[in-house]
Amino acid sequence: MTRDVRTTFSVIEDQIGPISGKRILDVGCGHGALARALARQGGRVTGVDPQQAAVEAARAAVPEGTFVQAGAESLPYADGAFDAVVILNALHHVPGPLMGAALREAARVSAGPLLVIEPLAEGSFFAAVRLVDDETEIRAQAQDAISEALDAGALTLLRKAEYEDRRSFPSADAFLKKVVEVDPARAGIAEREAESVAAIIAEVSEPAEAGFALLQPHRAHLLQRAS
Repeated sequence: MTRDVRTTFSVIEDQIGPISGKRILDVGCGHGALARALARQGGRVTGVDPQQAAVEAARAAVPEGTFVQAGAESLPYADGAFDAVVILNALHHVPGPLMGAALREAARVSAGPLLVIEPLAEGSFFAAVRLVDDETEIRAQAQDAISEALDAGALTLLRKAEYEDRRSFPSADAFLKKVVEVDPARAGIAEREAESVAAIIAEVSEPAEAGFALLQPHRAHLLQRAS
C-alpha cells in the first residue's frame, strides 16, 4: 500500500483542527515531545502517563503544561473536560485487557474528538525495533481494540487515514536510546542486540542529511463518543 510521508504533527492538525486555545489531553505523554509541539502552537496541554519518571521529564520539557501520573484506563478528569484527546503511539503500551477501557475513558473526557494514532507492524523502523521488542501482536491488539469499540457502539468513526512517518537519527546508538526512552524495560536487550540492530539499520535505512532515516507506517482513527 502506498502512503504519503508526513509528519505526525501535520496529521494531528489536519484531524483535530487548529491547536491554539484548545484544551488537549495527551494520553501516554511520555517525555513530553507531543505536548511540547502542541504547546508551541498555543494548545492548553495536559498529559498523563503511568510512569512517574516520564511525567517528571514532561514537566521539565513543557513547564506551561500540566502532567499527572495516571493509567489510560482510569483518567482523573470529568466528562468532557477537554476539547480533544490524543493517544499517540500509546494505546499498544496499555495492557491488552485494558485497551478498551482506555479508549472509552479517552472518549469520555473529550467534549470533541478522540484521535488515536498507532504504528503498524511494518516498515523499516519496525524492522529495526523488533529486534529489541517485537510488538507485532500487541500492535494488532490495539487495532482490534479500536474495531471492537466501534463494533460495540461505544465509539463512532469520523475518519481514518494512513501515512508514513520518516524518522531521522544520527547513529544506531541514538536510535536505541530513543527506543529505550519509550520503554526503559528494553534497556538490557537493547544493549545485547546493539550490533544486530546496527546491521539491520544499515540494510533497511535511507540516507539522511545527518545520519539515516527509517519509515514507520501509522494508522490514524478520528473517533468520538457514541451518542
